[in-house]
Amino acid sequence: MTRDDQSGPVTVTRGDGPVVLGLPHSGTHVPAGIRAKLNARGLVLSDTDWHVDRLYDGLLPGATTVAATFHRYVIDANRPPDGASLYPGQNTTGLVPLTDFDGENIWLDAPDAAEIERRRLAFHAPYHAALEAELRRVHAIHGFAVLYDCHSIRSNIPFLFDGTLPDFNIGTVEGTSCAPGLGEAVAGICRAAAGYSTVVNGRFKGGWTTRHYGRPAEGYHAIQMELAQATHLETELPPYAYSLTKAARLRPVLTSILETVASGTWRT
Repeated sequence: MTRDDQSGPVTVTRGDGPVVLGLPHSGTHVPAGIRAKLNARGLVLSDTDWHVDRLYDGLLPGATTVAATFHRYVIDANRPPDGASLYPGQNTTGLVPLTDFDGENIWLDAPDAAEIERRRLAFHAPYHAALEAELRRVHAIHGFAVLYDCHSIRSNIPFLFDGTLPDFNIGTVEGTSCAPGLGEAVAGICRAAAGYSTVVNGRFKGGWTTRHYGRPAEGYHAIQMELAQATHLETELPPYAYSLTKAARLRPVLTSILETVASGTWRT
């Protein structure tokens, strides 16, 4: 593997396998000029995909990783660049969130359209340029590429969904973003893992990344894994501490998933 450690909006670790891990929400960098415009609630950065990068680190030798270094409050790398809602009629957050996941304001000075466009060009566009380039690179090597988009979220967020979220939330955009066998294989591993709950295309069907890059007829497959944070955090409250015990139980399941994804045995 080779790693590009440039101090920019995206970090790429290149592998020679067919799997690209997308990490759009694990970054916590907020430039000083933007940080000054967040209110006290926004400065907590509560909607981070806490420790997802650590959780997946080293699970699949040969995987490529594309990670956004910036926080989703700067701009959300998993939202359409035109700001269209991914879930019309449901509560959600936008390209630059105006609220947190609890529906509470996070800004002292919310960005206007011109500022959002500046952020899109400076952060969102470079992240997706890198993701597109890596998918094309591994596709050229293997004849197919899989984008496995890594996410996490609190288990209970009444503003976004009722009740408690399952542990594994698999999104394949109703089966359109990847070959049927891929979604079935991942779901099968999750359902066989004792003590965990699983749903496919439930509240989270796949964000813009999954929808944009998933073109299975062309050999580009995309799947989103939204993990309930209770699976790997001590608690889903500040300081959002990583649980070594929970991670030790979860990581073998994730390893099995990634190894199956990389094997290509689900291809027809």
